[in-house]
Amino acid sequence: MQTEYLIALDEFCAKQNIEISFISSLQQTGLIEITTVKETNFIEAGQLQQLEKFIRLYYELEINLAGIETINHLLGRIKSLQDEIISLKNRLRFFESDW
Repeated sequence: MQTEYLIALDEFCAKQNIEISFISSLQQTGLIEITTVKETNFIEAGQLQQLEKFIRLYYELEINLAGIETINHLLGRIKSLQDEIISLKNRLRFFESDW
């Protein structure tokens, strides 16, 4: 794995002024993945947007981890349903064009 796509958690937490225990809690609940290289914890750059969303929910809106899990699940479900609607609309458009 290339380290330029990894962000050191201790540096990230220091700059964002958040607790590393919060990040560990997110990992324990399965909301993010932490990569360990040479005893240093990292997060992949691709997860950064998701992590920042969780930070805002927890620190700014004071939503607990269970609430964050629920919100994340519901947003994922909404995205899945939106994708299904788009797919069904495309199929319908295909069949309508045959008429």
